[in-house]
Amino acid sequence: MKRLDRYVLREHVGPLVFALAALTSLMLLNYIAKQFGNLVGKGLEWTVIAEFFVLAIPFTIAMTLPMAVLVATIYAMSRLAAENEVTAMKASGVDLHHVLRPVLATGALLAAAMILFNDQVLPRANHRLRQLQTDIARKKPTFGLREQVINEVSQGQLYLRAARIDADDNRMHEVVIYDLADPVHRRTIYADSGDLAMTADRRDLMMTLYIGYMQELSRQTPGEMQRVFYKTNKVRVKGIGNTLERTGDDGYKGDREQSICELQYQVRTTDRDRLEARVRLETDMRNVVRVLTRGRADVPLDSARWRGRPARPSLGRFYCSLTGLVSPKAAEAQEINTGPPPAAQAAGYAVPSPVVEPPPNVEVLASQAESHRIRFESASQGAAGYQVEIEKKFALSVACLVFVLFGAPIALRFPRGGVGLTLGVSLVVFSLYYVGLIAGESLADRGVLSPFTAMWAANLLFTVVGLALWRGLGREQATSRGGGLGDWWQQWRDRRAMRAAGASAGAG
Repeated sequence: MKRLDRYVLREHVGPLVFALAALTSLMLLNYIAKQFGNLVGKGLEWTVIAEFFVLAIPFTIAMTLPMAVLVATIYAMSRLAAENEVTAMKASGVDLHHVLRPVLATGALLAAAMILFNDQVLPRANHRLRQLQTDIARKKPTFGLREQVINEVSQGQLYLRAARIDADDNRMHEVVIYDLADPVHRRTIYADSGDLAMTADRRDLMMTLYIGYMQELSRQTPGEMQRVFYKTNKVRVKGIGNTLERTGDDGYKGDREQSICELQYQVRTTDRDRLEARVRLETDMRNVVRVLTRGRADVPLDSARWRGRPARPSLGRFYCSLTGLVSPKAAEAQEINTGPPPAAQAAGYAVPSPVVEPPPNVEVLASQAESHRIRFESASQGAAGYQVEIEKKFALSVACLVFVLFGAPIALRFPRGGVGLTLGVSLVVFSLYYVGLIAGESLADRGVLSPFTAMWAANLLFTVVGLALWRGLGREQATSRGGGLGDWWQQWRDRRAMRAAGASAGAG
């Protein structure tokens, strides 16, 4: 790498690191603030909270790295132009396109790294984060009792009332316990006093009661009551402690917790299920027509239409083919199942026979057609959702390269913009890009747009604008005395005034 290339890249490193750290911190704090209500009052250890923060970082980085690339590109290139370094390069005969080649190459490398990051690191982090959130949600707050109040010790099962509670030694006085755990036998325990203690594992509550009696009433024999007197009685209540129980892998993965190849397999499966449902729906409708026209309802079901359909080409399929060359086991796991889709098996569908003769009953056929229509719509929405997630992983990654292509010409066109230009352009671009991404995802989920069009429209727009600006490199005002937004606005006003003057002269 030439010295000039290293210098240009070195100018981008500092702004990139700073922008990535700042944007990631802001978005992470915003996410933590939304989850704050689920974390406080749980008595969580600092290691659990730290793990929660760490697992939330990958998702944040996936969103903020393209932003940081744009900020770093605009800031670094505008600083080089404002300090006349770009002018010196042009005076030395250096082509600006050549100067920006290492920046574009670095953007391409970041895009490739982000594809691997979004494929492997992000889904695993999202999966573990969801499991941790579920474990935290199940964790009960610190156990506490109040005097002269009926306290719910175990939800719907055990209630306790104490006239006085000594916080220093956890001693209770004049205790009444209502045990409703058994729906047949209702038990009430009275004690003069009692001690509270937690078990060694800090999960269960152990109550030691002194001098009292226990009475039990059965609903089967309401006229009889049993009463037992005691000097010491121990009552153990499970699940009261403030201990976080960590569960293992539950086997479920949402669309944001799956890798690209896992999502691609889901797309293939749901697409086959959708096609089978459509064929069955068409067959049912033809049979309905035959019954209504007093014909025989023996329209055959062409099972080859859905069992032999080739897979559609897509980025996910191409990516999984490449990873299959590196890892044959991963490729084998993505093979299409030649039997009925799992969704069809779960719904009770068997392999269709060449000829299906449904009963000549319009109501039965209409009911079957409606069930197949619902199944078709459900499979279509599922396939679209999985495909959107695949395209989003690629689109967000390639945005690192797109923003370099778009940001560098902007910075060179307005070298005096400085921090104001960096923040202004970045905010506008971020708003347009992510609003388009969110709106496109919603439209694709509803079937209005294809997943590819919905996720790549923003990248395509900024790429076209970037290429148009790229062609104008070398004609910028790259000195500290020109090239600002004010100069551009004044030039536009002067040209407009000259056109108006020319039109007036022609009319005269």
